[in-house]
Amino acid sequence: MVPLIYLYLFLFAFALALLLVPLARRLAFRLNMIDHPDPSGRKAHAQPRPLLGGLAIYFAFTLTLLLQVIGYQFFQNQTWFSSRFPFLTEQSHHFLEVVPKLLAIWGGGTLMVILGFIDDHRGAGFSYKIKFATQIVAACLLPLAGVYTDFMPSTFLNAIITIIWIVGLTNAFNLLDNMDGLSAGIAVIAAAIFFLITATQAQVFSAMIFAVFCGAALGFLIYNFNPAKIFMGDTGSLFLGYMLAALSITSSYVMPASINLLPVVSPLLILSLPIFDTLSVMFIRRREGRPLFIGDRRHFSHRLVELGMSQRGAVIFIYLVALSIGAAAAFLPYLPLWGQMLVLLQTVAIYLMITILMYVAKRRYYTEQMNGTNDDSEKSKIIMNNSPAGNP
Repeated sequence: MVPLIYLYLFLFAFALALLLVPLARRLAFRLNMIDHPDPSGRKAHAQPRPLLGGLAIYFAFTLTLLLQVIGYQFFQNQTWFSSRFPFLTEQSHHFLEVVPKLLAIWGGGTLMVILGFIDDHRGAGFSYKIKFATQIVAACLLPLAGVYTDFMPSTFLNAIITIIWIVGLTNAFNLLDNMDGLSAGIAVIAAAIFFLITATQAQVFSAMIFAVFCGAALGFLIYNFNPAKIFMGDTGSLFLGYMLAALSITSSYVMPASINLLPVVSPLLILSLPIFDTLSVMFIRRREGRPLFIGDRRHFSHRLVELGMSQRGAVIFIYLVALSIGAAAAFLPYLPLWGQMLVLLQTVAIYLMITILMYVAKRRYYTEQMNGTNDDSEKSKIIMNNSPAGNP
């Protein structure tokens, strides 16, 4: 019965998201919360797109969990329920223990939705300092509720690592949302892998939540994949990043049969692609002497398009990268030491290849710019713009 419950939760959230996205789209038009193309060409879309798809993800996730909790409270004492779902009845005490932690995670996610909605409504003028401060407050809710990593020698260090992890991934998914279906698709892949890990290790409640999260995100992705009918906006990207970061530290990755503690890096590998994209973009912006928090077309997805891929092809390619790394990471608890080393080596090799692709894309773009003009002054500008800190 447990696999059927997982499937039911996934389909419930998926169907709810499918119903809510069109409503969110209408609301975005009514509130005039539309993402318009950038004249500078920084944004990938050429036509205006409504925002607020993130609200559909949030409410599909929240309503699914809320309705199941209400149903559980209503039916748990019924004879037919306890006979058909004995494990739920047996685990009721554990459920009561995790409710405060789940409420803290949901509260932080709700705060991210509110922050994202304000950001989407106000537009580019919204202060990044306010965003960071709010994200830190939301991240601090977790250690206060007893949700934090447990591999450091002290509770304080675990709390600090947790806050950095939450804030970092929240922003990573926000930055990753630069092409149709990219951020939502990576979230679906990550959630699916986390679900498989927790389900196979009999972490029932964690697996249930990941199933719900995966269904809600996939329901939105149907409308967001290229060509997108709606964008999630910061409302969605901040929520996805926060929830994945928070939920990932509530699960266990080291099994009794594991030969060491190395599987604790599984979440880092599963979510490494948005982290890599963020770090590489920040490095490039710093190297070129440009503001760190002003958007551009230096992301991995943009570089793939510069190499000749279509937007859809670039996104699918990135899906495959995330799936390859994440699937390998899921096997870490079961592998001998040499197998674990191979997984880590494969991850490093993949990102080295990506770095080479990004470099090739930059050189090709630079060469095409140079060949496209005969004006010496324009060539000087191109050289300046493609040199570290503007220096040839």
